[in-house]
Amino acid sequence: MYREHTVGVVIPAYNEEGFVGSVIREMPDYVDRMYLIDDCSTDGTWEEIYEAARDDASKIELEYEGRLDESSDGRTEPKPVTDGGTNTLRGRAVVEEPIGRVVPIQHRENLGAGGAIKTGYLAALEDDVDIVPTVDGDGQMDLKQLPKLLDPIVDEKADYAKGNRLLYEEYRSEMPAFRFFGNSILTFLTKIASGYWKTMDPQNGYTAISHTALEAIGVENMYEYYGYCNDLLVKLNAKGMGVADVAIPAVYGDEESSINYITYIRKVSLMLLRDFLWRLKVKYLVLDFHPLALFYLFGAVIGSISLLGGVWSLYANVALDEPLFVRASASLLLFSVGTALIMLAMVFDMKENEYKEHQIRA
Repeated sequence: MYREHTVGVVIPAYNEEGFVGSVIREMPDYVDRMYLIDDCSTDGTWEEIYEAARDDASKIELEYEGRLDESSDGRTEPKPVTDGGTNTLRGRAVVEEPIGRVVPIQHRENLGAGGAIKTGYLAALEDDVDIVPTVDGDGQMDLKQLPKLLDPIVDEKADYAKGNRLLYEEYRSEMPAFRFFGNSILTFLTKIASGYWKTMDPQNGYTAISHTALEAIGVENMYEYYGYCNDLLVKLNAKGMGVADVAIPAVYGDEESSINYITYIRKVSLMLLRDFLWRLKVKYLVLDFHPLALFYLFGAVIGSISLLGGVWSLYANVALDEPLFVRASASLLLFSVGTALIMLAMVFDMKENEYKEHQIRA
């Protein structure tokens, strides 16, 4: 336990042979559970999870031998699917008996990074764990930094804490340039979509969430592609949850990313647009009312009309030899009004959420 709170760490792993074992063995002693989700790896990840789990259990002197069948290397027979589909824990994965504090979980089919996190969250909810951090299985995250994510939740300053690699230049200096560029774009889009305007580095997978927040967000409907972190922030904001943005450096080793960044940015950008519209509807029209939602709407409509008017003005001037000045001036005026409404909506949104964000520096 950590300061009288149970901690269950979710560790997704896909082809992390050579990395995931070290993550298990180096996990701090105050962690009560580790949910190891093997996302149908094609290398020796599953075997490494078992080997490291046994080493960890021996290290902390837990009595687990009697629960294992040594002749089968500790594996249990897969449990049959008895409930509904991939939105349930055992509908999407085989959950093995714990080995010490490690719970080996193997997906029935490859579900991606977000899918593995979702599986771990479902398992943690089932175990009623107080705080659920997420740690990648590739060893990029410094486990000594974990208390920085746990403390804001234990101190009731936030319901969700996440790492931030962008706050200090020395923290982001080792980040590859293409990652930094893509991260910066998605940071800006996520600020708009989520309403957490001070929060940076939303792609950071080093996080911790309280049991209360985990129940509130509706894990069953969680987005399962790589943008699950961004989607989670939107859902947390719609539920009025506090977020802590914690300065934590990244560790880059020999691991190789499997992300196709062109596909990633396209999919996540479209997801954020849908999430943005959903948040405005739920937070400012359904659960409560604030005119900022209408300012966004009218600003977008007026801005679109002005752009169409500008294109038509150019066409009329070239093709029909009509005067350009009056039409272009009207389009520019409409564009200015639309932009002003959108900027006003952003200011209101910032004001509404400023007390829900905490930036924690090193």
